[in-house]
This record gives sequence, structure tokens and C-alpha cells, in this order.
Amino acid sequence: KIFQAVVSCIGGDGTIYIIPKSFEIALRELMTEIQSTFKGLGLLIPYCWKKGEPCVVRGSDTMWYRGKVVEVNGSTLQVEYIDRGYTESIPQCHMYPTTFYTGIPPFCIPCQLYKTSPVGNFWQQDAVDCLQELLTNEEVEIHVEELPDNPWGKLSISLYFGGMSLSSFMAQQKYCIAEGCPDTQKLGLFAGDIPVLPSYMLPALPVPGDTFPVRVTHLVSPKEVYICLDASENLTKQSATEGGASSDAESLDEALKWCNKIVKSFPLLTSFEKELPCLAEYLDGLWYRAKLLSVTQYVPVHILVQFVDYGTYLVAPINRLRHIPYCLLKYPVQAVRVLLAGFKPSSDDKNTKRIPYCPEWSLQALWVMEDCVEGKCLSASMLTLSPEVTVALYGDDQNLIHLKLIEMGLAELDE
Repeated sequence: KIFQAVVSCIGGDGTIYIIPKSFEIALRELMTEIQSTFKGLGLLIPYCWKKGEPCVVRGSDTMWYRGKVVEVNGSTLQVEYIDRGYTESIPQCHMYPTTFYTGIPPFCIPCQLYKTSPVGNFWQQDAVDCLQELLTNEEVEIHVEELPDNPWGKLSISLYFGGMSLSSFMAQQKYCIAEGCPDTQKLGLFAGDIPVLPSYMLPALPVPGDTFPVRVTHLVSPKEVYICLDASENLTKQSATEGGASSDAESLDEALKWCNKIVKSFPLLTSFEKELPCLAEYLDGLWYRAKLLSVTQYVPVHILVQFVDYGTYLVAPINRLRHIPYCLLKYPVQAVRVLLAGFKPSSDDKNTKRIPYCPEWSLQALWVMEDCVEGKCLSASMLTLSPEVTVALYGDDQNLIHLKLIEMGLAELDE
């Protein structure tokens, strides 16, 4: 069985407590009922608490939770929040004994990683800290591998975050040994670990004649731009089918969020083949999917990379380039290079400042085009798919985007 769950807690022994997403409504209803039943303070009169006794406990957020006494130690008791998994020392004045709700099973499930042995046969504190920082309150994908021998035992699972196996990640960090886990074998956890050069998938494009919403993510020149298609509308039947087949996969944004959380654990690049996929750190401090283009400087080494989901370029030192996990290669690139049809550079453009790498266009034409497309709701009509992807680009007023350039004498019509 495969399902989505939220990690509520990581125990001190490395136990992973999860709450299935399908339980959320029932848990929320139970919590509402508990709040309406128990109000004010806990039990203020003396009471002889017993180990294993059910109770409700008032948390630091002033909410009441179902609990179970696990240890009695004077006026303070060790109490397990049975629907969350964690254990805390609680003063008796914040507790109340009750047999209410004891017929409802706990909503959180204790789990262990399937066929995964921690180094030293128990999870070391640094490994537990890593699990807590990585997983607490995060939504993950659970694959049930083996049921426990008794109902109160731990469920053996494979856990995936952002498409990445937790067992593989922890093994790569030397916290454990994962037996028989396919992506911990010689195929490697990261792209670039094997001789065959990996590559990104290209998106399914609309057929010629289709009109579809787009946004421009990068301008190379007024004529050459990168666009991002709105995948929710007007795609071909083929792409719609593919989208349905992968609807249960986590989005690229979600996967990148996870990768940014653990990116410092990814190895730095040591080989620099052209077109090699990688993660690169952008100016905002976040890491994005990229590919290598060329070495621009040898001492120290700097690499020209392109961010494949935007089309933008960056010259980066090697300490800002890391191996990319295979799970990020299953998503097609988001930005598509296209040529805009219907216009060409003006032969009468007297502006002396030209685009250095594209001198037939003036910088003024580039700036005007940028003003026309930046942050705008645009649409494109597909004209050709080969030898170049060519589109007619329309503004939010449904007029061709290049008309402004023509009016200003920065471009002319191209029949």
C-alpha cells in the first residue's frame, strides 16, 4: 500500500511517527470534540496515577490531547501523546484521567525503515537530529513493506521525500546500511555517478495551430526567448495523458524544496562534461536545476551554466555546483527556447548600443521587449516545431507583442 502522510514526530530511538493524510479529517473532528469536552485546568486534587493509564493532557499550545502515562515520577509524569507520537514530562495539573475516546485507535503510526540497519545497531544522536530536522511536520510518501508481528509494533516502510528514498539518503550520509535498495547500488543516488551521461526530459509541446497561455522567463534577444507553458490548459491529448499518469508524483517545486533543505549533503561536482545536469545555486541563495555549458575560467574554475526551468545563464564557481538527485530528472524542463515570428531587426535603427552577442539588435529593442513581456499574461500560437520551435506571441490585449517595436522603429515586419 502506498499513501501520503505527515511525519508528526521522530522518536529518540529513530522511530518515525506518521499520520496518514486520510486520517486528517477524523483527527481534526476528534480534537474539536476533546476541546469542547475538556475546558480549563487539569486535575487539581491529588490522584494516584498508574503507568499505562489513559488521560488527556494540556499541551504548550493550551490544546487538549489524548495521552497515556508511560512513567510516574513524583509530581511530574512522562506522557505519550498517542496521536502525535512524542513523549513529554507533564505536571499533574496539566492532565486529566479519562476513559473517554479509549475505543478510538491512535491516529499516528510508529514506523521503521525497511531492511535498514543503523550504524552501531541503533540510531546515533546525530542521525536522529538529521531525521528530525528533515522530516518533522513534512508530508511524505509511504510504501508499506511489512506489517508488524503485533498490532503495537512498528510498521516497516520505505519513505520517499521529494521522490528521494530516505533509506538511500541516510545510507549516503553514512548513518545506516540499506539492504537491497536499488538506488544505493552502483547506479548511484545522483546523476553523474555512472558512465552514461544523464539528460533532462523535454516537455510535450502543443501542435502547430494551437494557441496556449505562456509566460516569458528569459530574453536572449527580442527575437529569441524562453517561455514556460501553462501545463493546466490547452495541451495535446498525449501530454494530458502523461500528466494524468504522473498526477500522484510530487511537483517539481516540492521536490526542489526538499533538495534545498538537504543540498549541503549533496556532493560537489567533480566532472564537467557539457550538458551534464546539476544543481546550481542562484543569486537568491536557492538551488535550481541546471546544465553545464562551458568552462569560462580555469584558475579558479568557473563554469557557465543554464537554469533549464528558466533559460537564464550564470557563471558559477564549482562550490556552487552540486550533483543532482535522479528524482529531479523525471520532470521535463519547464522553459522552452522559441523564436518569435513576424518581425526582424529594423534597418533604420540608429541606436549605437547593440547587444554584444547579437549585434543586429539594439539594446533599446531588448529593453522595450522586456517591458512588453515581463510579468504579463501572454499567449502563443504554435507555428512550427522544426527546425526551430517558432511561435507568434500575443500580449494580454491579444495584439502581437512585436507591434510596439515596429511602432518605435526598432523592428520591421518580416513576411
